[in-house]
This record gives sequence, structure tokens and C-alpha cells, in this order.
Amino acid sequence: MAGKLMHAVQYSGYGGGAQALKHVKVPVPEPKVDEVLIKVEAATLNPVDWKIQKGVLRPFLPRNFPTIPGTDIAGEVVQVGSHVNKFKVGDKVVAAVMVANSGALTEYAIAKESLTVARPPEVSAPSGAGLFSSSLTAYQALTKSANIKLDGTDEKKNILVTAASGGVGHYVVQLAKLGNTHITATCGARNLDFVKSLGADEVLDYKTPEGAALTSPSGKKYDFVIHCTSGIKWESFEPNLSETGKVIDLTPSLSGMLTFAINKLTFSKKQLVPMILSPNAEDIEYIMDLVKEGKVKTMIDSKHSLSKAEEAWDRIISGHATGKIIIVP
Repeated sequence: MAGKLMHAVQYSGYGGGAQALKHVKVPVPEPKVDEVLIKVEAATLNPVDWKIQKGVLRPFLPRNFPTIPGTDIAGEVVQVGSHVNKFKVGDKVVAAVMVANSGALTEYAIAKESLTVARPPEVSAPSGAGLFSSSLTAYQALTKSANIKLDGTDEKKNILVTAASGGVGHYVVQLAKLGNTHITATCGARNLDFVKSLGADEVLDYKTPEGAALTSPSGKKYDFVIHCTSGIKWESFEPNLSETGKVIDLTPSLSGMLTFAINKLTFSKKQLVPMILSPNAEDIEYIMDLVKEGKVKTMIDSKHSLSKAEEAWDRIISGHATGKIIIVP
């Protein structure tokens, strides 16, 4: 692949939204000894992608400009590093690509062998592309932060899922339903039936007084809240929590970290727990098996060609996607 050029989408500074995206020709990257080169068949966007562009993670990301955004892809291995043992040319995979090296909005992308997982024939490229960051976040929030067993052997737990129709939230509902849980969920009015179909027991329109209050229609107190959005204060959660209820915060903010610290210092039984994703292949392989068995599905909001990546970028910034936004070359 040396010397070959590929189509990629990049931006050259902070801010600017979709209008700052540029279509360019860049060299196809070369994999290092522990990396694979993947021909991208589908990629997805996550809210963190436009937030990085906005500068929320400066000075850590991007490491330099111009940068190709995106992290989650599905595709076919076309080249492997000298120390790669798990994959060979022609293998279908999903992967988390390294933004510092490559990015997802391109025809070819580099991924570490350790962050690449085989994709079975039963899982399409668009479905697989949606999995890595979003389903992994949902899985780790439930099983590691909330310690919910997905085989149903736990005692009954009451949980609340905010933004349940979104990229992470729709996976949370499906995975939680595999456990012994009663699920209350919030979403917009147009998605009430959709979230119910995923397995939620009760669904609240977040714009109604009842939805804003986060109160379970059946009067249940929540053992855990999987908080998939932002802008909701601790004071709204606290009255609805059980005696030892916890809010698993997937979008930690400064105010959230302050609440976390205050709760710890005051020995409060009710806790706000910030969660940071820990990417790993083992967890994705477990989720992939669930997808293969039809127990979990990637719900696709919309598909966009790479040549019209700006449409997808505007869609993710809007915050109103139902499921995952997919980009195909």
C-alpha cells in the first residue's frame, strides 16, 4: 500500500463544526509491528468526536492538526504488522482506531491488534461499526460500575436510563434487560415506543414535568441510574434514589466531579460515580456474541457516505440521533 493515496476527512483547528471539515487525499498509513491496516467498510460517530473538535479535551486531543476524527470502524484487514498473530489479510473485524495516528473517517485506518475483534458473518459492517465505544460503555457501566449480572441471577434491581434512545442509551436498555432489572427510561416523545421495544418497562418523555422530575411511574426508587446525557443536576436524581442508590455518570463534568467529592467526604450512602471507558477486546468479544445471537442490536439512526460526512457531523452535534450514525466510504 506504500505510496497509495486515500480519501479522508479532516479538520485543521478547534471549532467550526461541519463547515470546518475538509475532504483531502492523504497517504495510506503503514501499520507498525503490533497494528493492522483495515479497509473501512463502515464507521460511526460519537458525541466525543465533535466535542474534541470543539476543544473540550485540549490539550490532550487532538495531539496535532490537521486531524482525522472518529474512532470506531468495521472493515477488512488488508495488511498486518510483523508481530500480529490474531489476524490475517482478509479477516472481517471491528476496531477502535487511534485518533492520534489515523482516525475513522477515511478509506483505510490503523488499529492496534489489542483493540481489534473478529466480526462474524452474522454481524454487518454498519452494525459492527456502532459497537466499540457505545456498547462497551453501556456494558462496563452496567457490569463494572453497577455490578449487574447480565445472566439474570442478581436480586431485582431498579434502574433509570437517561437519553435511552441515543447511541449509548439504546445499548444500555438492551443489555440491562438481560439482567434481573426493572428499567425506567427517559427519551423524547417521538422515541417512546422505540425505547419500550428495546425492553424498557417504563418510559418518560423528558420534556414533561414527570420526565423532568425523573420519577418512576410505579413509584420505584432507583438502585442505579445510568446517566447517558448531561445537564441534569444531582438534586434531580437524589430524591429518586434508593437508600444506597448510585448515579453512574457517563459524561463527567466539573460539577459532577465536585458532587462526587462532596458525597465521599460526607460519607453519603447515595453516590454519583464518574465512569471512564476502558477499551478492551475481551468485553467487545462478549458483546459481539450477544449481537450474533440476536440478543443485542445496533439501531441505526442514519447512514451517510464519506463524501457527505458533513451531514453526519451536523447530525451528531444535534444530539437527537436515535441509535447510531453510520458513515460508509
